Amino acid sequence: MSLKLIEQLSLAGSDTRPNEDSFAVLEHAALVMDGATPLGPSLLPGPSDAAWIAQFGARRLSAHLKDGDAPRDALKHALEDAARSFIGLTREPIREKWQTPCASIMLAVEFDDTHWPTQPREVATALGSLGREPRPASMRFAPAGVRAAAKLPERARPSFEFLWFGDCAALVEQGGEVMLVGEALEKRKAEAKRARRIAKEKNISAAAGINRPEIEPLLRAARNRINSGSNWLFSPDVRAANHIARKTLLLSQDATLLIASDGFLALITDYDSYDAKSLMAAAKSKGLAALGHELRAIEEGDALGRKYARFKKSDDSTALLLRVG
Repeated sequence: MSLKLIEQLSLAGSDTRPNEDSFAVLEHAALVMDGATPLGPSLLPGPSDAAWIAQFGARRLSAHLKDGDAPRDALKHALEDAARSFIGLTREPIREKWQTPCASIMLAVEFDDTHWPTQPREVATALGSLGREPRPASMRFAPAGVRAAAKLPERARPSFEFLWFGDCAALVEQGGEVMLVGEALEKRKAEAKRARRIAKEKNISAAAGINRPEIEPLLRAARNRINSGSNWLFSPDVRAANHIARKTLLLSQDATLLIASDGFLALITDYDSYDAKSLMAAAKSKGLAALGHELRAIEEGDALGRKYARFKKSDDSTALLLRVG
């Protein structure tokens, strides 16, 4: 089995800022990374610190996966790479956590389920409803000889491990069912609520932009909580490898994946234009480019955030549409 790219989309949120999303597609893996918008002066060379961490992370994760690393090993090694490079490149030491470049990520990797763990509590299946909970050991390739997964025993189906930080997410379709993997819905609704509250308290537009003096100090205080408690992101901190969220699914041939950053998933989470099932159907029928036009039209029509509260008019938006085959 392998992942086949059907279409890709990556739109900058503004003509005046770099696109701080990145993505990568390998034969057995795909990922989207979303760099957190900087809240102060850049510490690194290049267009922005957020673009650096997203692009660097995607490159190093891809390299380690190509070398045969298991998914969590690849993550740990990429975090180690980021820590070393950041120390070498930064213009000055970090004084507060909000200065640390960080990124959300959704990574999907096919792996060898001959190393499936024996404890039932650590096994998740994905037949029909794509349900239950994760946490297996992982290797990268599906079993040799897999052809028509629908005719094979459950354990012989290609196994995919999904790993994520933050609000990037994946839609997974098979057997007529679509599920959302990740925490984008909860995180985006919480952010919209916070944007609405701050706009009311400060008497400003709900889409004023995060670098406004009324907003930036509040966001810096929130960003200072990264890499602590349950709030971990991809950053120059190898400890994050121990806090990655994971889910393992058994997917049939011709299952479809839509891996996206929160800026694209706003069609579901912020604007209520689609639910998970209808967005997947639209991606397959209309295509990602058409959905990108829809997304930006909604945002242009509500540029001040009166209808849809958010911290900026448009966010970077990235999506990969893939088929298992």
